Amino acid sequence: MDLKKLAALYKDELMDNVLPFWLEHSQDHEFGGYFTCLDRQGNVFDTDKFVWLQGREVWLFSMLYNKVEKRQEWLDCAIQGGEFLKKYGHDGNYNWYFSLDRTGRPLVDPYNIFSYTFATMAFGQLSLATGNQEYADIAKKTFEIILSKVDNPKGKWNKLHPGTRDLKNFALPMILCNLALEIEHLLDADYLEKTMEVCIHEVMEVFYRP
Repeated sequence: MDLKKLAALYKDELMDNVLPFWLEHSQDHEFGGYFTCLDRQGNVFDTDKFVWLQGREVWLFSMLYNKVEKRQEWLDCAIQGGEFLKKYGHDGNYNWYFSLDRTGRPLVDPYNIFSYTFATMAFGQLSLATGNQEYADIAKKTFEIILSKVDNPKGKWNKLHPGTRDLKNFALPMILCNLALEIEHLLDADYLEKTMEVCIHEVMEVFYRP
């Protein structure tokens, strides 16, 4: 296997096909944010906007701008998505809805912790790309809310019946490890280390079976 040839193939596919597709077809130039329900031709078949996917796209184009190349079109794409999320994605106290309609009206209440995690990632990278302190503050505030929800991520929307089988989700400590590193530039070193220790404890001493 020619690894250099394979790497070039992946890079070309990403840069020449995947990214131009999303830049052209996913941006909602009328209401802001992104369409994420697209067919292979780029036609929109559902205009609902899922907050975790909005956050992913803000993160993606911010990260590309930060780490790959300073392309203005990438930064503009990230900023317009970030502004849509900032205005419509939460209830005013950074409790992030699960989904919105095209114009930004909430459809599903903030029951899902992953809306919060991807919003944090999005604004963390966007703050790096822009130097905007407001974006940094949104990322830090949302991260604090996530940590406060670790023991009961769904809050009042938790559907488990207590006392019969107390289930615990593995996804949250996994993504928290990644999330803490994503916003490392916004966290105090001691705070970061404590968060990582909690995550490692969950994985290695709670979930892991020798």
